[in-house]
Amino acid sequence: MNSPDNLLGRLRGTIVNFRTGPKTQNPKECILRFPNVKTADDAAKLIGRKVAWVVQKRTTRGKIVASHGKNGLVRARFRRSLPGLLGVSVEIVG
Repeated sequence: MNSPDNLLGRLRGTIVNFRTGPKTQNPKECILRFPNVKTADDAAKLIGRKVAWVVQKRTTRGKIVASHGKNGLVRARFRRSLPGLLGVSVEIVG
């Protein structure tokens, strides 16, 4: 199990998918994967941290609100809806 200091050693993650339901997709909530986070316990330590998606001079901020599954994925809620870009990087800013 990684310590919290090791989890924050690498602050970049990627957008894996949007949060979806049987008939809807929520463009404000994304599923994120961070490279050093492998378990649900490690993902629980990231809940409440702020994330940012930076493109050129625009920044869209969000917050990690929950873990997602057993493999260390987290769910983040952004202030604005994101365009359909999967695989782009986000940063933990706080």
